Amino acid sequence: MKSPVVRPEYLFSLSLLLGVCALPSTAYASVVLNGSSNNMDYQVSLVAEHLSVPWGITFITSQKLLITQRHGEAVILDISNNSQTAVKGLPDVTASGQGGLLDVITEPGYQQPNGWLYFTYSKTIGNQAVTVLARSKLKVDTLTQWQELLVTHSATPTYRHFGSRITFDQQGHLFFSVGDRGERDNGQDLTTHAGSILRLNHDGTVPADNPFVAHKAALPEIWSYGHRNPQGLAFDIDSKQLWASEHGPRGGDEINLIKKGSNYGWPVTSHGKEYWGPISVGEAKEKEGIESPRKVYIPSIAPGSLLHYTGTAFPGWQGDLFVGALKLEHINHLTLSPEGNITSEERLLLPLQERIRALVQSPEGWIYFTTDNGNLYRISPLE
Repeated sequence: MKSPVVRPEYLFSLSLLLGVCALPSTAYASVVLNGSSNNMDYQVSLVAEHLSVPWGITFITSQKLLITQRHGEAVILDISNNSQTAVKGLPDVTASGQGGLLDVITEPGYQQPNGWLYFTYSKTIGNQAVTVLARSKLKVDTLTQWQELLVTHSATPTYRHFGSRITFDQQGHLFFSVGDRGERDNGQDLTTHAGSILRLNHDGTVPADNPFVAHKAALPEIWSYGHRNPQGLAFDIDSKQLWASEHGPRGGDEINLIKKGSNYGWPVTSHGKEYWGPISVGEAKEKEGIESPRKVYIPSIAPGSLLHYTGTAFPGWQGDLFVGALKLEHINHLTLSPEGNITSEERLLLPLQERIRALVQSPEGWIYFTTDNGNLYRISPLE
């Protein structure tokens, strides 16, 4: 495999684009590096900049992306001309700590203006914050028919571990994640949504076959529990497998294959250490009755997003997982066996040295991703 190489002629351009001076918008789609992975040659282009922690991205047409920004605003980016339009009609969000306006995704088969856009965000109830799932319709640049589908039972006074990624199974259900909200015991408490991955019908109702529907001491929306802060979700339509990436403590980030009703251990089991010293978190790394991760990262990479690739632009990547790494600033590329085992890992785009926040696949099979620097990039076949 060839290592990604920053082209010398773009080093100067990249330094300019990262803030030394402003360039006209027509210059933004500039190639900044290229590389090869699984015999797939690719190039990375800077498409847009000056966003504010662009947390979620989704295609609303073949040429337009809706991008959420954690501070509470969103924009529509037209990639054909690099124009940005502010989105109107957003709710008030609590933009504090790790909270704010978070994920966005279109429903399967989405078409404007009647299709639904799904959002997650944090809001304050009393003096505590919760994760909310909502949906709305977009007419030109304005969100209408706003519906809060689930204001989760996840209130804590902390402003961390909101989880908050969404995915669909193409069978009438959506999944979304809620972190433990900074309180470890929530991971094993089925009376709170915190520390769980939830499953709902598209209209926010609870599917009759959810695992805890008949349990009076559990919330019926819960699909799996024992999670610390899952910020990546992806559903493999062919294998019907749900994957999640999850922040561990100091070390111990995880990739998990999510199974109905299963316990993923937090905080009873963990591969990480306490922040205050070299002491292991929990009782053990593994324990009977608890699902073990399919992959553990030590040291932590801080996995902030997850994409299951299905496009034709890179046939050598089909069926693979791509993880946006925040702390170690790369895209983590994982190959899978048919049984759901991770068979290899490689780290792409290290020369960018940016925190990778969100990933999305375009209609033509390219990968677009955002960084906490406020940049939007795309990965396309090498020309």
